[in-house]
Amino acid sequence: MSEWTVDRAAGVLLEAEAAGTDRPPITDEWPGLDLATAYAVQDETLRRRLARGERLVGVKLGLTSRAKQQRMNISSPLVAWLTDAMVLPAGAPVPRERLIHPRAEPEIVFVMGSRLAGPGVTAVTALAAVESVYGGLEVIDSRYRDFRFTLPDVVADNASSGCFVTGPVAASPTALDLGLEACLLELNGQVVDSATGAAVQGHPAEALALAANDLGRRGLAIEPGWIVLTGGMTDAVAVPAGAVLAAHFTHLGSLFLP
Repeated sequence: MSEWTVDRAAGVLLEAEAAGTDRPPITDEWPGLDLATAYAVQDETLRRRLARGERLVGVKLGLTSRAKQQRMNISSPLVAWLTDAMVLPAGAPVPRERLIHPRAEPEIVFVMGSRLAGPGVTAVTALAAVESVYGGLEVIDSRYRDFRFTLPDVVADNASSGCFVTGPVAASPTALDLGLEACLLELNGQVVDSATGAAVQGHPAEALALAANDLGRRGLAIEPGWIVLTGGMTDAVAVPAGAVLAAHFTHLGSLFLP
C-alpha cells in the first residue's frame, strides 16, 4: 500500500463519496494525520470539486454544540466548505442514492451581505455583515463507517458534508433574538428534539465569528453572498426511507424533508 499523503487522502474520500461506500477512519492507517494536514486534505477535495465544475457557495460549521465538543474532547468548532452541488431544492427528497447513512439536523443559516475577514471578528461585527437569516436543515453524511472518526478524520471529510435546504422565511439579522429562536424537530409527526439558537456556541453569531477567525488564520475570508450553516441546534437524527422530517422554527418557518 502506498504512503498516505494529502492527495491520496482526498482521492480516497471523494471516491468513497462517489461510490456511496463507507470506510474505516483514515487515522486507523495514518495515525500521524494532524489538524493542519486534515484541513489541507479538505482544501484539496474542494479544489477537485471546483475542477469538476462545482461552485463554492459558502461554509459550514461542525461540532458547534458544547455536548458534541465534549464528546470529541475539543473546545472549538470546525469549518468546512459548501458547494452548489450540496444545495437541496425546497421540497426535494433526501437524495439517498448518493448518500451512505444520512442524518439531519436543524440549523440557523446566514446569507452574507459583506465580506467578513478575521482575525478579531466578534459576534457583533459578524452579525453586522449578515444580510439575511433563514432556518435550515442540513443532511450530514460521513464517509466513515458508523460515523466513527477522530477530529482530523472529520475535518478531512469536509465535516461530514452531504446536502442542505433553507427555509421559506428570510429575516433581518437584527429583527430576531437568534439566541432565543427555537426549533422543534419532528419525525413522522412526533417531536424528537428541540433547541434554541443558544445551543450553537451560545449564539449563532458567535459561530459565524469563529468561522471568520478560523479562516482568517488560513488567509481566507467569508465572502459576500456566501451561505453559512452555523451548526446543528440539536443532535443529528437518522431519516429512514419513507420517513418525513420536519423542522419548525419560531419565526423562520417550517421545513420538510421527505
